[in-house]
Amino acid sequence: MAGDNVIAVSDSDFEAKVEKSELPCLVDFWAPWCGPCKAIGPVIDELADEFAGKVQVAKMNVDDSPTTPGKFGIKAIPTLILFKNGEAVDRITGAVGKAQLKELMSKA
Repeated sequence: MAGDNVIAVSDSDFEAKVEKSELPCLVDFWAPWCGPCKAIGPVIDELADEFAGKVQVAKMNVDDSPTTPGKFGIKAIPTLILFKNGEAVDRITGAVGKAQLKELMSKA
């Protein structure tokens, strides 16, 4: 599913892997049945490789882990949230182009 530089996160390890990450972390909230999620998946994998060592990229399946998306008010997927020092600092909802995602990650 994910590239080498993408980690999977769940409700149980979100705090440890994302909120306590030393690197800024971009979390892709997705589901296997979501067409737009599948469309941007490869772009996210590419950017994870490009930003390796600068930004951690994580993917959370909202079907398997419904608590965390609820906590952040996610009503549509894909939603990508950039976390820095444990805080949600920016977000994009919907399938967007590589340039927009790169700009978001560059803010980290």
